[in-house]
Parts: sequence; C-alpha cells; structure tokens
Amino acid sequence: MSKAPTQRHRFGPHLRATILLGLPMVGALLAQILMGVTDTIMLGWYGAAPLAASVLATQLFLVLMLTGSGFAQAVMPMAAQALGGGDQKGLRRAVRMGFWVVSAFSIIALPVMWFAEPIFLALGQDPVLAGMADEYLGIAKWALLPNLFIMVMRSYLGVVNKAHTVLAVTLMAAGLNGVLNYAFIFGNWGAPEMGLRGAAIATLGSSLLSMTLLMCYGHWHPALRPHAVFKRFWRSDWAGFFELARLGWPIGISIMAEIALFSFSAIMMGWFGTIALAAHGIVIQITSVAFMIPLGLSQVATIRLGLAKGRQDCEEIAIAGKAVLLLGIGIALTLSMLFVLFPALIISLFLDMSEPEAAAILAFAIPLLIVAAAFQLVDTLQVLAAGLLRGLKDTRVPMQIALFSYWGIGIPMAYLLSQYSSLGAIGIWIGLAIGLSVASVLGMWRYIWRARLGLV
Repeated sequence: MSKAPTQRHRFGPHLRATILLGLPMVGALLAQILMGVTDTIMLGWYGAAPLAASVLATQLFLVLMLTGSGFAQAVMPMAAQALGGGDQKGLRRAVRMGFWVVSAFSIIALPVMWFAEPIFLALGQDPVLAGMADEYLGIAKWALLPNLFIMVMRSYLGVVNKAHTVLAVTLMAAGLNGVLNYAFIFGNWGAPEMGLRGAAIATLGSSLLSMTLLMCYGHWHPALRPHAVFKRFWRSDWAGFFELARLGWPIGISIMAEIALFSFSAIMMGWFGTIALAAHGIVIQITSVAFMIPLGLSQVATIRLGLAKGRQDCEEIAIAGKAVLLLGIGIALTLSMLFVLFPALIISLFLDMSEPEAAAILAFAIPLLIVAAAFQLVDTLQVLAAGLLRGLKDTRVPMQIALFSYWGIGIPMAYLLSQYSSLGAIGIWIGLAIGLSVASVLGMWRYIWRARLGLV
C-alpha cells in the first residue's frame, strides 16, 4: 500500500472537515423536527381530537419510515467507500440500488397504512380517533416513498460534501409545510378547511418538494454530473441490491429498538399519572432535540470513515474517528452542563406557567432532566459508535448490541427501579441511562477492537 499524503494524517484538517460536514447535517435534522413541531402546534390549535388522531397516525408512519431509513442510511458507507476508492461506478451503483431497495420496502409497508383503522382498533384505540387517523394516513401514506427517496439523496449528498444543499431544501420544505398547514387545516387564503386531512396534504406536499429539488440538484449540478447517479436507473444490479439490503436492515432494526425503548418508557411513566407523563413528554422532547446533534455527527462519522476505508488507509480511519469522538464528547458535556445549570428555564419553555398544573409538572420534570444530563455522554458515545461502525460496513453486531442493551438491560432496569425501589418514576430514566451506558461501552469496545486489529 502506498503511503497516503501527510495532510490525511493530521488531526486539525479532520476536525475541521467534521465540523463543516456536521453543521448542515445537524441543521437538516433540526429542520425536520421543526416540521413535526409545526404540525403538532397547528393541530393543537384546531382541536384535541385531530391532534390525538395525528399522534396515532404519525406514530405508525414514523415506525415504517424509520425502519425503511435503515436502507437509505446503508447508502452512506457503500457510497463513501466507493468514492474514497475512486470507484464512480460503485458510487452510482450504491445510490441507484438505494432507490431500488427503499422502493421495494415501500411496496411492502404501504398495505400496513392501507389497513390502519383495523390495526388501531385491534390495539384498543378509540373508534372515532382510529377512523380519523386512517383518514389522515389515506393521504399521508403516499409521502412514505418520497421521504425515503429524500433520505437516499441525503446520504449521497452528504458523501459528496453537498450537505448544505440538504439543509437549504429542508428549510424550504419546513416553510412550505407551515404555509400548507395554515391554509388547509383552517381554510385560510381561500383554501378549503380540511382539518386533519389538511395536515396530511401539507406533509405530502413538503415531502414531494424536497424529493423533487434534491433529485433535480443531484441530476443537473455540474459537479455531480460525472457521478450520473440516475444513469440507466432501470438497470438491475441484484448483487448491489442485496448487499445494500444486508447492510440496511440491521440499521433499521437498531433505530426501531431505540425508538421503542423510549416509547415503552412513556407507557411505564403513564402508570404514575398525568403529571408524570406530561413531565416525561417534555423531557423527551428536550432530549430528542439535543439528540439531533450527536445523531448528525454519527452520520458524519459513517461518511468520514467510509471515505478513509475506501482508500484503505488505517491511520486516516483512526484520526477521523478521534476527530468525531472528540467533537461529540465536547458537545455532550456542554449539553449536560446546560441541563444541570438551567433545568427550570429550559422546561418552562414548554409550559404555560399560568396553568394550574404547570408548577407540578415543572417540579416533576426537573429531576428527570438532571438524569438526562447525566446520560448525555453515554447516549452520544453509543450513537457515535454505531456511526463509526457503519462506516466500516459493520451493522449486524451493532444491532445485536442495541437489542441487548435497550431491551435486555434498559427496559428491565427501568421497570425494576421504578416499581421495586424508592426511586419511583425517576427510576425509569435511571434504567434508560443504564441501558444506554451498556450500549456505549459495548459499541465503543467493538469499534476500538476493530481499529486496533486493523479490521477495516
């Protein structure tokens, strides 16, 4: 192997490249959350029943979309390694098969949303809300494939260092989502008042806009034309198809394992009453926004290590990994400090303190946010470890680590500490912290072990 240029083995350029790629990728994730917040606020203005029905519907939609997103994220290491190795055909192959795999997943997933109402009824949901949620999904289900195409384009554009375009398009889509919500939910500006169906139209419209803009950019931008990712789009490549599927399904399962961890924690928190559940919901919202930063860095880690692996440069892999970890740890400690120093101020942003129950919710939420501050570091390390390993095309063992840590350790500990100790509701969050700690230790051990043995 020929010696790589010295520039590749300097820490400063790697740290700078990580920051420059991380800023737009984190920004795009935060903009995506903004769309969900906009939907929630406007449907809350419209009425309690439409809001509740949208929660039901979007939970089902998100479960399917995030599972499918594992295949879109698998494009990152495949495309990055191809680009790092100077293999433009391999890059094109990875992106094209990404579109094929998510299309196949959508065909499988769509019938689930087609029969949403009987599913919700079987789960014991209110028949009126189940019918409204089904009505929402009757429109919103057509946004599944566009959203997965968007994720494939995000992976590709991140790899070729065009993540700033993803951020710009996501911000435009968030703006359109807000405008369409305001028009079609309430019947403003001459539009028909459609309530919940109006929110579904906004979701579909903003998704179609993002997909169209990103795909046009990828096809026509002069710097990207040599990649020709849409060239002979119809041509099958079953070896690439199944390689991407093998990489992607463990990522989707890992994502679902963590989502389910926090979803089940809400069920357990509900056993402690309305105040506890409301406080839990606020802290989950706060930590979810904060989590977008390490999640974006995790995607950066996948790309940076994938590029280095494509060049078969072990030293560059090690330096790129250290840059991501150093930045992630610094951000995690900063977030922890903010949560510890200003818990009441942060939580009160989500409350109307004139409401009679607001003070009780605030008092309940503060210790939960303090516990959340304590596990910011381990939560960051576990998601960064997953991203680093994905950059090395290692996805199956990280999935096993996630399932064991979250469901073999985290949920049982949360249940035992909350039900059989004096900790009560706060024991749920301590249990989550234990599960995330195990995931971070095992994930980092796996990454360090592979790096030391040169298994790249």
